[in-house]
Amino acid sequence: MAGEPLLRVSDLTVTFPTGRGPVRAVEGLGFSVHRGRTLGIVGESGSGKSVTSLAVMGLHTGAEVTGSVVLDGRELTGLAERELNRLRGRRMAMIFQDPLSALHPYYTVGEQIAEHHRVHFGSRRAASRRRAAELLGEVGIPEPALRAGAYPHQFSGGMRQRVMIAMALACEPELLIADEPTTALDVTVQAQILELIARLQEQRALAVVLITHDLGVVARVAHEVLVMYGGRAVEQAPVDALFAAPAHPYTRGLLDSLPRLDDGDDEPLRAIPGSPPSLLDPAPGCAFAPRCPRAAAAAPAERTRCEDTRPELRSAEGHLVACHLSPHTAAHARRGTR
Repeated sequence: MAGEPLLRVSDLTVTFPTGRGPVRAVEGLGFSVHRGRTLGIVGESGSGKSVTSLAVMGLHTGAEVTGSVVLDGRELTGLAERELNRLRGRRMAMIFQDPLSALHPYYTVGEQIAEHHRVHFGSRRAASRRRAAELLGEVGIPEPALRAGAYPHQFSGGMRQRVMIAMALACEPELLIADEPTTALDVTVQAQILELIARLQEQRALAVVLITHDLGVVARVAHEVLVMYGGRAVEQAPVDALFAAPAHPYTRGLLDSLPRLDDGDDEPLRAIPGSPPSLLDPAPGCAFAPRCPRAAAAAPAERTRCEDTRPELRSAEGHLVACHLSPHTAAHARRGTR
């Protein structure tokens, strides 16, 4: 894609100290996002998705964060907290997974949005309150001037998520990170929230990072998909290419686990067998190898390679994929030897 990305993440590693040893929740992660584009980051719980989003925002405490996070040409890793506070909200903003926990229960939603606006723009209270009501109207909350005086518990889950979106957009950020924005919402409300984010992105040319475990959400709104497993990227591709021909067996497992319209009423869901890897004692090879049907069916030498040697991301057939046995990378290697 032409032009420099708004956000570029390189070799991001996040390590938490624990009583049982260090936990490397994210390791060697890299991706980029351009203005007006959406990157969907998907994976099971514990794969490192939310840890990644918090690292980009500089919100980890007590963790060692290394690597590079560059926003519009400015390096954020190692930046002083005062400087990060100036960027959060103003240049980059985040929609958190649980709006009821993220919103303060003792202040009206209008006061919270207005305070956010006032801190970054230095505007007067009356102007900030008017802007808060305008934002509530922009995100589809009826009677916004009246509802600005309501408290978070007086809103439904979907309306609270709209409030969080209004707050995130209060200072006109260029980067929006949405961490599981449709969790615990019914299907109709999920669709409304996704349509709202897509509309606002188009209007404001936002770069969006969408964190989710729901591949249906990714298919609906993302342009590019990054699949994470065990704290690392295992595949990245344009959304159409990934759904049409997944290269990594973990990605294939995620897609196969989705219910299908042609399944019978008694058709069981196709779950990925086994459990996610331990981050306290990571395996030396591919983290997915113990659960991988491709490795299980491979010849002994190939299976040993999967268990003992960690695959690195390689470009093949329009995908980036970290797999020794992927047909994509195998075909790529065969062409290279001719």
